Amino acid sequence: MLFSFKKLASLASLVTMLSAFSADYTAVASPLQARAQCAATLSTAASVANRLQSYWNGSGWGIFWTDANTIEDLYNLMLADGSSTFDVADNTRIGKLALQQDRNAWISALGGSNDDAGWIVSALWKVGDYRVNRGQNSSPYYNSASIVYDLIAAEWDDSVCGGGVWWSSAHTYKNAITNELFLYTSAEAYLRFGDAKYLANAQKTWNWLKNSGMRNSDGLWNDGLTSSCANNGQTTWTYNQGVIASGLAALAKATGDSSLIAQAEITLDAAIRLKTTNNILKETCDSATPTSSCNNDQAMFKGLWMKHLQFYLDNAPDRASKYASFIGAQESAVIHYATGSNWTVGNVWYAPSQGGSLFTAQTQTAGLAAHVSAAKYGPC
Repeated sequence: MLFSFKKLASLASLVTMLSAFSADYTAVASPLQARAQCAATLSTAASVANRLQSYWNGSGWGIFWTDANTIEDLYNLMLADGSSTFDVADNTRIGKLALQQDRNAWISALGGSNDDAGWIVSALWKVGDYRVNRGQNSSPYYNSASIVYDLIAAEWDDSVCGGGVWWSSAHTYKNAITNELFLYTSAEAYLRFGDAKYLANAQKTWNWLKNSGMRNSDGLWNDGLTSSCANNGQTTWTYNQGVIASGLAALAKATGDSSLIAQAEITLDAAIRLKTTNNILKETCDSATPTSSCNNDQAMFKGLWMKHLQFYLDNAPDRASKYASFIGAQESAVIHYATGSNWTVGNVWYAPSQGGSLFTAQTQTAGLAAHVSAAKYGPC
């Protein structure tokens, strides 16, 4: 795929951002003042979202976790720019299930996948937020989010590894992402609805996670636990490093415990230090040449890191100045290095593709998340 660099700004802006970030990202300024989101970046995000529609076709792909994140990203954009262009949720499988508000229908559709369920809860909230913002009926989406959340909560099991939610109803694996999502949705649910059960779930999940051994000596979270409840040493995917931070920020806001922010930034800063090339996020499987070894799921992970960094800063806004340059550098790299003709976005952000970048629905969604995050917390 040929890159349309003529439509893009000079690479000098990227170099400037990277230099600034490498020098000062550890310096934390005073709390960021409220400001309007960056209109230019939101315009870019809208162009990427329009191109995403050619993959999406208004109804999704039937891949639950991908659909959930795409829905969330589209509604995250519309909440930022005030548009209604991508109000497509009701036509998707997830939206149709939400409108039914039927527990048995959700059980059947989810097939016991607890990590998919966590992504769906977050997406349903975002659609509900949009409905509230537009004076529309949000209750089907919020009600369905509660149904799905309770299905996940029922999968907590103290009898193996001392706690944690199973990855699936097969009860064969306890992993980082499922429990990070349960931490995030539990703490966020408490902030939204005030029910003490959510706070209790968030607290027990963090207590279990921090003692599970899944965070390694570098400060990064490996994929999960072995059958003997030890860190399995599997890949430290970028999305694991973002979702834990958003969960900890929500819990910090719920409890007033600032030590949770420090815990979150152990991992965020480790990811910035160890999961980047030229200060740009690079998944383990990314390759500019000859071809990326990422599958479609893995090609989406960097966008999830960016989105959950946004969610982290939503609940810890006084930390925004620390990460602004890094966020802006990612967005600029997505434009300069990952964007092809007609606003297609590939999975290789860290360098110009030499045939290695994937261009899929998942990579398009990841690019959208990067732009929306940068519109709120990056330079403008």
